[in-house]
Amino acid sequence: MKEKYIVVIGSMNYDVLFKQQRLPMKGETYTADSVSFCGGGKGANQAVQCAKLGIKTYMVAKTGEDSFGDFLRSELVKYGVDTTYVGKSERTTGYASVNALTDGSVYATITEGANGDFTPADIDRLDDLIKNSAAIVLQLEIPVPVVEYIIEKAASFGVYILLNAAPAKPIRPEILKKVDCLVVNEPESTFYAGVTISDKASAEANYQQLLSKVKDTLVITLGKYGSLLCEQAGTTYFPADHSVKVVETTGAGDSYIGAFAVQKVLGKDNKEACAYASRVSQVTVTKIGAQPAMPTLAEMGE
Repeated sequence: MKEKYIVVIGSMNYDVLFKQQRLPMKGETYTADSVSFCGGGKGANQAVQCAKLGIKTYMVAKTGEDSFGDFLRSELVKYGVDTTYVGKSERTTGYASVNALTDGSVYATITEGANGDFTPADIDRLDDLIKNSAAIVLQLEIPVPVVEYIIEKAASFGVYILLNAAPAKPIRPEILKKVDCLVVNEPESTFYAGVTISDKASAEANYQQLLSKVKDTLVITLGKYGSLLCEQAGTTYFPADHSVKVVETTGAGDSYIGAFAVQKVLGKDNKEACAYASRVSQVTVTKIGAQPAMPTLAEMGE
């Protein structure tokens, strides 16, 4: 029987988040309303949300031997993530510059840094950790060949695999077919399906082209329009709650994925997991930042 813990293997970035009215024009120096500094990276964000919701969570990642890396590891510990498997690299820590506009939209530029310093040999040292986990959560901010290697290994152990294919990059079809649940947003689903998916109607019309490429389940997140669960039996739509006051959307997708993974580990079905993930991510957008904004069990009323 699998232990009830989650392993997140992925990126850690030091985020500098500017809150501003608009983006600067070419050649313009624009003054932001405020700036904040926080832990980021899709992998770290998803691990934090899992841990905040009460599940034992291990982060597997690399940071530089610099103050940014020290800060990121301390942030994970603060939120309850086990950092035993967060290693150090000679490369600098991954970094992100994020512009968050008042309408809730987000523009981000990242550097790979230590996130790119993963090899299959690093993963081979984790056999027992992966084999005994209830779920593996992955993204594509570390080298794709390494992600593919992890998927093959986890599948051979019979571990549930959740892949957030972000940012969208080519993945070998035979590897994608081993993924239990693929989570993608509109541009990512467009990339993999080969047709434009931009809203609920286009997602419902074209989901089968992408669902056929994975083992079991597809979730298409649609931002302010909610999310669409796609299964062999059909689709289930989960609308966003438009009564929620959106402050900033950084980390909302990662919050959704973390919450979904926790629900699956707790034995919930896909519909229950999506409904819960929707509620969790809608709490996240009411605050600034990614990891600090993600709700705990207490904040979810549990």
